[in-house]
Amino acid sequence: MTHVEDELTSQPECWARAASEAPRWAKVLPAPGERIAIVGCGTSYFMAQAAAALREGAGQGETDAFAASEFPHGRRYDRVVALTRSGTTTEVLDLLSRLRGGTPTTAITADPDTPVRTAADALAVLDFADERSVVQTRFATTALTLLRTHLGLHPDTAVTDARTALAEPLPEGVVECGQFTFLGRGWTVGLASEAGLKMREAALAWTEAYPAMEYRHGPISISTQGTATWMLGDAPDGLAEQVRGTGALWIAGALDPLAELVRVHRLAVAVAASRGLDPDTPRHLTRSVILEP
Repeated sequence: MTHVEDELTSQPECWARAASEAPRWAKVLPAPGERIAIVGCGTSYFMAQAAAALREGAGQGETDAFAASEFPHGRRYDRVVALTRSGTTTEVLDLLSRLRGGTPTTAITADPDTPVRTAADALAVLDFADERSVVQTRFATTALTLLRTHLGLHPDTAVTDARTALAEPLPEGVVECGQFTFLGRGWTVGLASEAGLKMREAALAWTEAYPAMEYRHGPISISTQGTATWMLGDAPDGLAEQVRGTGALWIAGALDPLAELVRVHRLAVAVAASRGLDPDTPRHLTRSVILEP
C-alpha cells in the first residue's frame, strides 16, 4: 500500500477526532461577526475557498479566500487563518510574518515544530492528520472538518459517508476515462477544484473543475464518450441529462460532498495504478514548496 492509500483510508477516523477536538481550538478560530480571510497554497487554498463559502453562507461574517501569494494587503481583516500542513511553505510564512503585529493570525497545521510556530500568533494543531505523502488527502479534509465543526456545519453523516466512500466500488467505467471534469456549487466549488488537482498530481490526468452552472458556458463542449463529469453536491436541474446526452459518463454526488472527495482520492490512486504511476512520487512536486531567499 502506498502512503497516499494508507492516509486516504484513515480519513473517517481523522474527521471524527477533529470534530471531537474542535472545542479545544475554538478560541483561536474565527468568532461570529469577524471579517476574516483564509489563505493557503495548492490544496490548502482550495480548502480555504470551501471554508470561506461555508462561513459566509452561514451568516458568520464576511470571509474571503486567497492563495497566500495573492493576499490583498490593502484590505483590513479582523483575523487571517492560514492552512499549512507542513508549516514550512514560503508564501504562507512570508504572509504571516508581514501581518504579525497588525492583523491577528491563526495557522492550522500538522506540524507545530516548524517555522509556523513563531510566524503565526496562534496555532490549531492537527498532528494526528499529518502525512508522509506529497499528495495531500487527510490533512486537508481534516482541517476543513475542524472548520465545519467550528461553524456548527459538520453533519453526523459525514464520517459514515466517508466510510461508505471507501467501501463501495468506484463507478463502473470511470477509471478508463481519458478526461475528468469536476463540478461544485457554493462551498463545493473549492472541493471540485481540489478533486481536479488530486487527479493531476497523482495520475497526470487531464482534469478540469468549474462551478456547475458555468459548465454549460463552454466546458461542456469537451464532453463525449470516454470522458467523465463528476458532481460534488446537488446538481442543477437538467444538467445530468444534458451531460448524458453528450455521451459522457455522469457521476452524481450521492454522499456528503467531502466524502465524495474521498471517492475521488480513490479514483486518483486507481487511475495512477492503471497508468503504471506511483502516486507517492508525483512528477515535479515536493511535500512543501520552500523557496530560496
